[in-house]
Amino acid sequence: MDRELYLPQEWAEDPERRREAAIPETVEFATKPELARQMIERALDAGAPCGWVAADEVYGHDSQLRRFLEGRQMAYVLAVASDQRLWQADCMQPRVDAIARSLPASAWKRLSAGFGSKGERLYDWALLQLSKQEGWARALLVRRSLEEKPECAYYLGYAPSGKDTLATLVRVAGQRWLIEPCLETAKGECGLDHYEVRHWQGWHRHITLRMLAHAVLSVLRARGEKNSRRTGAAQRTRTAPSAHRVAMARVARH
Repeated sequence: MDRELYLPQEWAEDPERRREAAIPETVEFATKPELARQMIERALDAGAPCGWVAADEVYGHDSQLRRFLEGRQMAYVLAVASDQRLWQADCMQPRVDAIARSLPASAWKRLSAGFGSKGERLYDWALLQLSKQEGWARALLVRRSLEEKPECAYYLGYAPSGKDTLATLVRVAGQRWLIEPCLETAKGECGLDHYEVRHWQGWHRHITLRMLAHAVLSVLRARGEKNSRRTGAAQRTRTAPSAHRVAMARVARH
């Protein structure tokens, strides 16, 4: 839907590099969370349908991005590092991994986060409600692997009341894994990363056209799968014996 080129700070502050790459004067250094905020803001302002935002730790750690999403009443499930601290009612700021270790066994529930290359992604999950305000809830979601020495992952969630359930937040967290296969498909089928551009405008042209090609192929593939299911169902209907014929055959045998 959108794209932004991350410009390292040393590039942003180097006039010679900027001139050679034809970087517009209006472009300043911006962190990756800031670029994400700009793209999300453009999508929301354009009226693009969007129910949730899911992202990894780089974005979940950025409090400004979280506040922006909450200001736009945009639900999210954002991964955070184990050393992320949260304010508690007693004015203490424990780490999320310490909070997870203090949860009782009854707090955990085994759920699937979707299908992966090796089948269902089963984990133990726990949800801790942090606060509620004006119909919206903040929560800490913890994912624990099933190995003998389990590893945990942590997420901050923000959702309207009724959608702040464990099952819903787990489903959204699992959706983020679809990003990597999507990028790999775009690289393999559309050459997303097959470029040797040296200029700002050239990069944007290449990425934009490859994203468009990937979107077209995705739509055509989805339509083809849908038509295949319809054709298969129609063939089964034509070849399957009707209930009337089956009944008559049974009567004839008797």
